Amino acid sequence: MLNQRLQQKLLQKLSPQQILLMKLLQIPSMALEQRIKQEIEENPVLEIDEDYDQSSDNDADDYGDSDTDKNDDIQNDVDINDYLSDDDIPSYRLNANNSSANDEHKEMPMTADTGFHESLLSQLDLKDFPPHKRTIGTTIIGNLDEAGYLQRDISAMVDDLAFTQGVTTTVAEIEQMLKVVQSFEPAGVAARNLQECLILQLKRTAPSPSVKLAITILDRCFEDFSKKHYDKILKRTHSEEDDLREAINEILKLNPKPGSAFSASMSGNQYVIPDFIIENKDGVLELTLNQRNMPELRLSRTYTDMLETYGENKNRKEKNDSQRDAVVFIKQKIDSARWFIEAIKQRQDTLYVTMKSIMDYQQKYFLEGDETKLRPMILKDIAERVGLDISTISRVANSKYVQTPFGTFLLKSFFSESIQNDQGEEISTREIKKILSDCIAAEKKGKPLTDEELTAILKQKGYPIARRTVAKYRELLNIPVARLRKVM
Repeated sequence: MLNQRLQQKLLQKLSPQQILLMKLLQIPSMALEQRIKQEIEENPVLEIDEDYDQSSDNDADDYGDSDTDKNDDIQNDVDINDYLSDDDIPSYRLNANNSSANDEHKEMPMTADTGFHESLLSQLDLKDFPPHKRTIGTTIIGNLDEAGYLQRDISAMVDDLAFTQGVTTTVAEIEQMLKVVQSFEPAGVAARNLQECLILQLKRTAPSPSVKLAITILDRCFEDFSKKHYDKILKRTHSEEDDLREAINEILKLNPKPGSAFSASMSGNQYVIPDFIIENKDGVLELTLNQRNMPELRLSRTYTDMLETYGENKNRKEKNDSQRDAVVFIKQKIDSARWFIEAIKQRQDTLYVTMKSIMDYQQKYFLEGDETKLRPMILKDIAERVGLDISTISRVANSKYVQTPFGTFLLKSFFSESIQNDQGEEISTREIKKILSDCIAAEKKGKPLTDEELTAILKQKGYPIARRTVAKYRELLNIPVARLRKVM
């Protein structure tokens, strides 16, 4: 049965300004610069202030001044005074102050490197092959992953070439071209698995008894080698311990990811730009936001002049529809530009307040750089101190870096859970990880410490934690088990 009734609901909706602020909070400084440039491209009313004067913007720190109504119906007559009155929009609300007079503006040079696949294709071009074999070689190279391995099955490549390239070939012909690609630099490229990759590299190494034994180990005892069952390898290869040690040293010199040389070179051009800078000035911590090379924003004078001209025309009958449409468009873009400028200001204020609270909370660590001085800290702790929501603190900590006198660190790495030591004191789990890492670094490589032995050591130091917890922290530190850490 259908009926009608009235119902009241209380809903919580985010305004466009709040959504914009949350998105800006989440991105780091390097991405923010690109985001500002994108906004400038999309909004003609927003532009970079090339003539910005730091001395003329001393009052730009107030984020709470009155703002004009941004939710007017755009179909109504446009009140130009909403955008031109000095009382409603102070001059500092029409531009963004993103830097100080002492900031240095530097361009970051970037080097151009040849990519991994491009290098292989250039080596293929030096070979004199008929077109269909060159197509096969190009297909093989195209199926290599970033590490340099061939991930596509050869029989499947036969069908790929037939359907996509119109090339009729066989498995044997593709394997023949695969050997050609495997002869390219870097050594070990186009292998189908780690075992083949290492053997390919050894075969291009100067021959010696240790290299020959290393090839035998990888060919016949690869599984035992990967699990470091050295006793089994000695029996199967009928070799001496010294010879095995030399052969293993030859294997350890090899690159398990031959394509990583190119990806590492490319990633080397990516720089971490800290969002915060903490300095120790004679025992006093000073925090600054890194706003280097951030453009200053303002509303375009061209469009505000257009509104002034429109407002000076007293006779509204002389205003045609095209003029009114143009003013409605400008009104929308001015609203968008003002929201963006205001969101940038709120972002900077939120970042500073949050990082200041973290710095004060972890003051002992930032003064001395000793990780054991880190206090347990979760998002809720900082949220309560600054009076913001936990989700806001999470967005601030996400992908942000802080430069300290002891290095540059990811901000979220300072957040950690707490456990109790034998004296009942709350300590950070990061302190446990640091001690655990130091113990493993100082162990005898021929007889590494087991998780049980590490648990006993931590207990002696006053940290009564279970063996499974030690194993969990070890895995979080990307440290393998004792057997895999053993070195002959």
